[in-house]
Amino acid sequence: MERCVENLLMKRGYRVNNDAMSIIGECDDWYANRMIESFHRRKTLQGAEYELNRLNFAKRCCSDDANLCEVIEINAGTGGQAEFVNEILRNNEFGIQYRKQLEKSSAVGTSACYVRLDNADIYSNGTIKGGDIRLNYVNADCFIPLTVVNDIVTEAAFSGSSLKKGKKQTTLVLFLLTETGEYTAETHIFDEYGTELPELETIITLGTVKPFAVMKNAEVNNLDNMDGYGFPKLINTISTLKVVDLCYNVLFSDLDKAEKVILINEALCEFNPETGKPKLTPEQKKLFVLLGEKLPEQKEVIQEYNPTIRIEDITKCFELALSLLSMSFGYGTKKYSFENGQITTATEYIGERQDQMQELNRQRQEALKYIQDICRAVLWYSNTFHGTGYSIDEEILVDFDDSYVTDKEAELERVRNDALSFEIPKLTVWYLMQAYSLTEDEAQALVQEKEERKEENEKDEESED
Repeated sequence: MERCVENLLMKRGYRVNNDAMSIIGECDDWYANRMIESFHRRKTLQGAEYELNRLNFAKRCCSDDANLCEVIEINAGTGGQAEFVNEILRNNEFGIQYRKQLEKSSAVGTSACYVRLDNADIYSNGTIKGGDIRLNYVNADCFIPLTVVNDIVTEAAFSGSSLKKGKKQTTLVLFLLTETGEYTAETHIFDEYGTELPELETIITLGTVKPFAVMKNAEVNNLDNMDGYGFPKLINTISTLKVVDLCYNVLFSDLDKAEKVILINEALCEFNPETGKPKLTPEQKKLFVLLGEKLPEQKEVIQEYNPTIRIEDITKCFELALSLLSMSFGYGTKKYSFENGQITTATEYIGERQDQMQELNRQRQEALKYIQDICRAVLWYSNTFHGTGYSIDEEILVDFDDSYVTDKEAELERVRNDALSFEIPKLTVWYLMQAYSLTEDEAQALVQEKEERKEENEKDEESED
């Protein structure tokens, strides 16, 4: 976080939680596969420096976790407001950004988003009309909870840096509540030297609808001094991530040194009288000259040395390391494991162990509330600044992708069998929609066509009788 941002908040009587920022930064370093100086940089017994190879399993864990909360469809109400909200989300690349935030929330515990207006008309009396509704997606290190009530963030600050005409510019936005329960939005701009530009400061009064949303990890945050932040799941896995990297480096080292070595006796060589080095033909240069005493077991003038790769021992180490990683990340001991020479992933494991759906459902509740808060803020901005009359209180539905935790083929076969057994037209419509990606009207038309042909055939049979 920029020093100018922290100074302004302190002048306003707020405290930046540097303890939380330190934890978030540590987890983000592992998620981003950065070099951890105190661990990845090593020295040999002879003092030669080297680096451990990084497997980046932290990213894999967070990515698999995010797969379980993917969104298929958002329905923000009836009429035109659903289409309006989906258009705003598309224009702001919500699908792509939401996926990124899912991963980051798993890694560092928190993601956020706030709504803003671009290119709005500001009148002399302070009123604002028009403008483009935009969504600002914010990472945990740029989010500062200011007031937290019952673990709900009611006031917050958001900071970020950008380039303008090649110069760094820092923006700080504060969403604060007034005594009347309405939100105000304060925007402060700082130049490349951290000096505030008062001519660019803006303060506008909003309404009672919260103009920002916070998505936290659903797991209870048991860390001290992290009010307003979600639990960063990687914090408990750092020690096991180190073990995984160590196992990988043992395997890498064995493979790196596994090339066959061929030793030949010095009797087969000629030596350069000036340098004392053996003179070898191009073919002989592929061999190693054994000088002096013979090897204890050497029986020939040419001997092969084949280094052993400790596959079985390393595999057992990996199995233990992955089990510890799975347990520390919150999915029991089989989230990642070697089975028949393959790694079972989180999604495959959850598909077999439905008891783990409990944690998934908790996280989906957090994601649902996050999406609903964004949609309601978008609707409020439209009503207030664009003059629309959308219903903010209407239920907002979110359809999550269950393909990672259910067998879609088996589910589809079950719907097909039920449709054939019970002869319920609605089940047939559902089957056609899912199996052939048809709209409900298209599927209904096919079912109706089938029924009409059936009635015609029955009439023809009756007339023949």
